Amino acid sequence: MKRNLIIASACCIFSFTAIAQKKTIDQKVDSVLKLMTLDEKIGQMNQYNGPWAATGPLTNDDKLLDQIKEGKVGSMLNVTGAKRTRELQDLAMQTRLKIPLLFGQDVIHGYRTIFPIPLAEAASWDMKLIEQSARVAATEAAASGIHWTFAPMVDIARDPRWGRVMEGAGEDTYLGSLIAVARVKGFQGKGLGNTNAVMACAKHFAAYGAAVGGRDYNSVDMSLRQLHEVYLPPFKAAADAGVATFMNSFNDLNGIPATGNKYLQRDILKGQWKFKGFVVSDWGSVGEMIPHGYAKNNYEAAMLAANAGSDMDMESRSYIQNLSKLVKDGKVNISVIDDAVKRILRIKFVMGLFDDPYKFSNEEREKAQWNNTEHRKIEKEMAKKSIVLLKNDKQTLPLSKQTKTIALIGPFIKAISDNLGFWSYDWPDDSSRITSTYDGIKSKVSADSKLLYAKGCNINDSITTGFAEAVETAKQADVVVIQVGEARDMTGEAKSRSNIHLPGVQEDLIKAVMATGKPVVVMINAGRPLIFNWTADNAPAILYTWWLGTDAGNAIADVLFGDYNPSGKLPMSFPLTEGQIPIYYNHYNTGRPAQNDSDRFYRSAYIDLSLYPKFAFGYGLSYTSFEYSDIKLSKSSFKPTEKLTATVTVKNTGNYDGEETVQLYIQDLFGSVVRPVKELKGFQKVFLKKGEAKEISFAITTEDLKFFNDKLEKIYEPGDFKLFIGGASNNVKQTSFTLTK
Repeated sequence: MKRNLIIASACCIFSFTAIAQKKTIDQKVDSVLKLMTLDEKIGQMNQYNGPWAATGPLTNDDKLLDQIKEGKVGSMLNVTGAKRTRELQDLAMQTRLKIPLLFGQDVIHGYRTIFPIPLAEAASWDMKLIEQSARVAATEAAASGIHWTFAPMVDIARDPRWGRVMEGAGEDTYLGSLIAVARVKGFQGKGLGNTNAVMACAKHFAAYGAAVGGRDYNSVDMSLRQLHEVYLPPFKAAADAGVATFMNSFNDLNGIPATGNKYLQRDILKGQWKFKGFVVSDWGSVGEMIPHGYAKNNYEAAMLAANAGSDMDMESRSYIQNLSKLVKDGKVNISVIDDAVKRILRIKFVMGLFDDPYKFSNEEREKAQWNNTEHRKIEKEMAKKSIVLLKNDKQTLPLSKQTKTIALIGPFIKAISDNLGFWSYDWPDDSSRITSTYDGIKSKVSADSKLLYAKGCNINDSITTGFAEAVETAKQADVVVIQVGEARDMTGEAKSRSNIHLPGVQEDLIKAVMATGKPVVVMINAGRPLIFNWTADNAPAILYTWWLGTDAGNAIADVLFGDYNPSGKLPMSFPLTEGQIPIYYNHYNTGRPAQNDSDRFYRSAYIDLSLYPKFAFGYGLSYTSFEYSDIKLSKSSFKPTEKLTATVTVKNTGNYDGEETVQLYIQDLFGSVVRPVKELKGFQKVFLKKGEAKEISFAITTEDLKFFNDKLEKIYEPGDFKLFIGGASNNVKQTSFTLTK
């Protein structure tokens, strides 16, 4: 009899478990929500910074640990490591309902293995490799207990004075949208809940990259049509790709701070786009609506943000301190709270944290991923493909590995941490892991080659006392490699600059070395487009090497000596001077467009400055040369139900095998609203052996011709168009076609 009771009980338990397992995630979320008090719900909407200093012990600032145990915290940021995340998750498991914490972190371009900055990766125009880069970052971060990265940044940026250009994909909406998808797919892998995937976060919603004057956190004022046409598409692409979360931007948009902007969050994101994830504020941005002049105090700020659709408050503590009273005062409906909490709980169920809160806090897995050699190989490949060859007169590059004497000059030749760039991690063993340019070159040249070194100056020096040594060193060499640029903290968040010339006396150092008459190769490390006109006009060879990450030195050496033929293309226009900013390729025409630099008066142009950037969007050279045939169209006109095919033959006419990015641009000549002079609508990367030619075809449909009209309807219009194909936005073949009714 007792045995039968045991069997019956076991059957009941099995049956209950089976029923529970059959519940959908939404049903599970509803079950938990019904058990929660108002304070517990508000706790889920509250995110705090970690309780550790960078290398210090656990602290209990502001009774943080007590709040976690009381269920008043839903997420933590800046907590890394399997051991630390497990310790804090233990506290969450002491709460009444045992709702797990989410751990978020700024994994922007790598975690243990640091990849090139995102703007540099965008220069590769290689979606598969960009996705792989994010995949590696996710694998390493997830192995260290992290659930969530605050990336990708998908802001379109047309002003290189803005420090955060380094975090994004540049100035173009089409390219930026593709990169947004690649990074979301890379971070989230085969699906959330896998222990090698992290939640991605599309940021900053929205139009943060259009801050007035390029000043970080500044206001943004634009038409709704420009918002929908230029700045929102990468966010829409990320949402369609299944991004788990969105982050608000710091700026106000047309007078309303993004964190309290109902139009952005409720109407567009959660309404039109039917986004099912949740929205997190940027650091303190709920409370920052007070200095914006939009909210009187934190009580009002919490009300405005919650009602507008901000689901989680990062570190302003406005929600935890005010939402309960706001609900009781009838200022925030409980349905607003419930919707936010459902979104957060749903993610936690999808991540599998209710089944196993510690599934990402596995020290063995963390150790296994800590020095993954395959990840380093991928990083080096990404770094090589990010380098842009800006100039190569008289085939100065590639250098011969048999060169007898090479002078290595400049503040970046032996740099270590500056190779990582902004938004990167410093680990105790970095000095032995990060490859300097000097060491990369040393490992590449023959045993008979001699390397000479002189620093010349520091990055931001105003003195030139090191020039003499640099000049004497250059005189002894057969060729000079000089590496200049920005320190890693000169571009990034809160790093806007009015002067984006090479810092300090670095360009004067180049002039002094060039005066020796020796062949000179200039390499520029930076997080943004810089201005270096004298160097651009006079140095025979220039490589833009950005901040390339852990294996920067070896990647640079591969390019310098021809083991890899550079193929990068610029994702942003490089201005001649700050007076041109903003300058971008896909601008509108005016009623008085200037046709060239001699056509300036009574035209839309400066009378004292060229119309053209120093280096155009999409520009980038190779050690070989490519020749484009005229464009062939499958027909001169087509109907909306048809497609048009444009074909061009690209031939490698140089002496090296190489890869070319073939770019397609279209101009709508006449519309119900004015259209840009050209817009990127497609590109293909093609590898050609020397002497080889290939036909490259693009299919054009009405989808490629759509735009937002003055009613914010996405439409196409029959009419006349120009079509361009080439290797850069300013170097194209041209033809025309008509879309009939």
